Amino acid sequence: MKITHSLEFQVGSKEEKLPYDTPDFPYIASQAELDSYREPFVPWHWHNAIELFYMESGELKYYTPHETLVFPAGSAGMVNANVLHKTQLQSHSEKNIQLLHIFDPQLLAGNRGSLIEQKYFSPIVTASQIELVALYPNEPEQANVISSIREAFSLSEKELGYELKIREALSQIWIQLFQFCTPLLKERPQTDNRTADKVKDMMVYIHEHYSEKIIIQELAEAAYLSERECYRVFQNYLKMTPVDYIRSYRIQTACQLLVESQRSITEVGNACGMGNASYFGKIFREATGYTPLQYRRKWQDKSIK
Repeated sequence: MKITHSLEFQVGSKEEKLPYDTPDFPYIASQAELDSYREPFVPWHWHNAIELFYMESGELKYYTPHETLVFPAGSAGMVNANVLHKTQLQSHSEKNIQLLHIFDPQLLAGNRGSLIEQKYFSPIVTASQIELVALYPNEPEQANVISSIREAFSLSEKELGYELKIREALSQIWIQLFQFCTPLLKERPQTDNRTADKVKDMMVYIHEHYSEKIIIQELAEAAYLSERECYRVFQNYLKMTPVDYIRSYRIQTACQLLVESQRSITEVGNACGMGNASYFGKIFREATGYTPLQYRRKWQDKSIK
């Protein structure tokens, strides 16, 4: 099981970069030590894989465009493929440790267009109304699924037949989730996937142009929207304005550059589209509580230890 202390994203995107050991077996089991992340949150992102998780300890809040749910220790959940989501730590009195199974649906479904894909995966993976599934131990049926998710982490990568065993375990979990999710297809209203795709298009535009002056009209045009629609979909899907998102992305990028590069404070500010050192320092401190230099020293010192 991989131990993770941060997430990586595809260049120019907020699609999570998934470090599969081999593309021939698109699966990762990881233990996320969330207290070691530089920020108490993971920003808005997505991935084409399915994310199954179990909260070993602590408490984590998940956000999707249409849901906000809290997951305490002992609970579990699923984030559907290609769903925008972010997380925020809720517990500061104990360690926050999350165990994750992340896998491409094709690992279990086989060839695209197969009977298994059509019958058991497409109905769920393509369902816009199923963004996030919560499983809590006080519900007996849900407790069984949680137990299956948790037990699958005990499989050792070193044992003979590991790949077959983990695929079998995930298949059994998926059958349980399929039965759990099927009624939700009728209970929950469908949402418009096309709008979610437009939000992603605009996010990618920001990630490619954050070092430049971004005009909202041009941002909207990148997704074939009016400026008014641009503001509306950002508010509806990400619960913030386009300007707020641009600023937050620039701050996130600045944090990364401060820790992972030796650029001067002025160079980092310019590289992130936040101008001179004085203005950059003011905006950065308002967002993080640290000056850029204080932030660099804090996290570079931690990475050395």
